[in-house]
Amino acid sequence: MKKKAAMEMSVGTIVTIVLLMTILILGLVLIRTIFKTATTSIDGIDDAMRSQVQKLFAEDDNRKIVVQPENRQITLKKGDDGNGFGLFIRNVDETAQFSYGISSQEASCDISLTEAEDLISLNKQRNAITIPGGNIMENGILVMFKIPETIPPCQIVYTIEVEREGKAYTSADVIATIEGK
Repeated sequence: MKKKAAMEMSVGTIVTIVLLMTILILGLVLIRTIFKTATTSIDGIDDAMRSQVQKLFAEDDNRKIVVQPENRQITLKKGDDGNGFGLFIRNVDETAQFSYGISSQEASCDISLTEAEDLISLNKQRNAITIPGGNIMENGILVMFKIPETIPPCQIVYTIEVEREGKAYTSADVIATIEGK
């Protein structure tokens, strides 16, 4: 009788282990498929963005900067963290080093320009960006904002000033509209 109980316990354990391994393998395949789909989607978005930027630069041979979105207007909400705009620079001359800085110019609400600049959480400025002559920078720069709950709804004008080898090169304005939740 003891041998039969031991045998049934072994078969039950083996069946349980096989079922758990099957579920584990199916779970891993599902996760791999999800990540592969996400990576493919991101690559597709990246390719679409690059082709859009190439198109914008191709439309105007003198264009030195492209901001995405193309209309240079972004909408942010209170509590947003990580939203912003893309920035691409083209070098129309010989290989050189570029730098840029973003500053606030005016705000339609009662905040100081310093407070408006402090809303930029990443890539407010950068130095030593090497761009070969006649080329567009390899990877665009994502300027990101962190909007606290205490900021009143308003519009802020930011100016991007690009320098080439320490001398003014080009500039562009971006209008950020901050909305309530």
